[in-house]
Amino acid sequence: MDEHYDALVIGSGEGGKYLAWHLAKAGQRVAVAERRWIGGSCPNTNCLPSKNEIWSAEIAHLARGAGRYGVETGPVAVDMRRVVARKREMVSGLIDMHLNRFAESGAELVMGTARFSAPKAVAVALNAGGARTLTAERIFLNLGTRPMIPDVPGLREAGPLTNIEALELDALPTHLVVLGGGYVGLELAQAYRRFGSAVTIVEHGPRIAGREDPDVAAELARLLGAEGIAIRTGTEILRVSGRSGEAVALTLRDPEGESAVEASHILVAAGRTPNTDGIGLDLAGVALTASGTVQVDDRLRTTAPGIWAIGECAGSPAFTHASLDDFRVIRDTLAGVPRSAAGRQMPACMFTDPPLGRIGLSESEARAGTEPVRVVKLPMAAVLRTRTTGQTSGFMKAVIGPDDRILGFTMLGADAGEVMAAIQVAMLAGLPYTALRDAVLAHPTTAEGLNSLFSAVPAS
Repeated sequence: MDEHYDALVIGSGEGGKYLAWHLAKAGQRVAVAERRWIGGSCPNTNCLPSKNEIWSAEIAHLARGAGRYGVETGPVAVDMRRVVARKREMVSGLIDMHLNRFAESGAELVMGTARFSAPKAVAVALNAGGARTLTAERIFLNLGTRPMIPDVPGLREAGPLTNIEALELDALPTHLVVLGGGYVGLELAQAYRRFGSAVTIVEHGPRIAGREDPDVAAELARLLGAEGIAIRTGTEILRVSGRSGEAVALTLRDPEGESAVEASHILVAAGRTPNTDGIGLDLAGVALTASGTVQVDDRLRTTAPGIWAIGECAGSPAFTHASLDDFRVIRDTLAGVPRSAAGRQMPACMFTDPPLGRIGLSESEARAGTEPVRVVKLPMAAVLRTRTTGQTSGFMKAVIGPDDRILGFTMLGADAGEVMAAIQVAMLAGLPYTALRDAVLAHPTTAEGLNSLFSAVPAS
């Protein structure tokens, strides 16, 4: 059997699968080696499954508060088995969709664990048994990342949950301790609080959402605290004892001294580590950075000729849409069309309630620069659409440059991700903020708030 291919993709995540489908449809012989998750982590364990269960949690929250809208529902009960079953049904449909796309494209899906045996040769230990050695003219690394377990005495032995296991719980934790106050930790903390668990967030840094502006983090903390979530910032975990899922005890230290927290479950959401170990990249001549990601240039080429890297393993932002754009960079590079991964606008959206959307520079980043900027801020309560729904929490703000162009936008409020997209289009087009200030936007919509926001920009 001929085991030589025009292109071999290791990992079927977002950028890798789209590249495989594209090359196969163009007539190339393409193989994709995938260890477990067909389509990558996004449709199986991360983005879409989490948003599915987060939506169930939001429905529970809305039902409990329905009385203030004049709707009586009676007591609200959450059946975690049905929550998880709904999520699994969605995932099953997504896997079927991916299998159909592979079949339609002509790209061959090889299920197994891949490891380099030579610069352009990859040995695949097949999940069904046996092995194959695949060679290719071009190889694309789409290796992804995995949750990182901090080096805390007793933590690994406690068998903590990661986001993967947290989305498979068919019984509600009595008390969930979330280690990490980033996007994943905050989303799941709020979801489980709304399902009915007691929740404590433990964050080593001085605030949750540490990459956001202080006012954003403070408002998030206020809103989550109002729902009954305990937040411990500036807190170090000294040791853990017990077993997650049964009973665990955490010894913590903050500026006030040591304290203990007892819980039923621990969820680790303290960052991720690249899946670049144990795959034989040294045999291929592929160098790694100090953080363990694949060393690439702005076209995503590695240090080995004919080998590229895609997505988080290449140090790209940890977003599915970043991996998809990595595909575009490589696609165009292969076609001789100049395209770079450097300097691209990268939107971020956190699916808390209210959600957070950010594009471009934050206020902190802009003020740290050398050119003068103007910052304008509008409370969501000033957007009339929120008065109709009661979703008045949060604010939106924009950073304006000296040439009147929008340098950045942050919104913590209902529909943040959708409103952010309108700003991003304006930024891509190089429009001045006045274009949105004076645009005729439909009333009453959340996006209409952009008229008010940009009308308040101070004179330069």
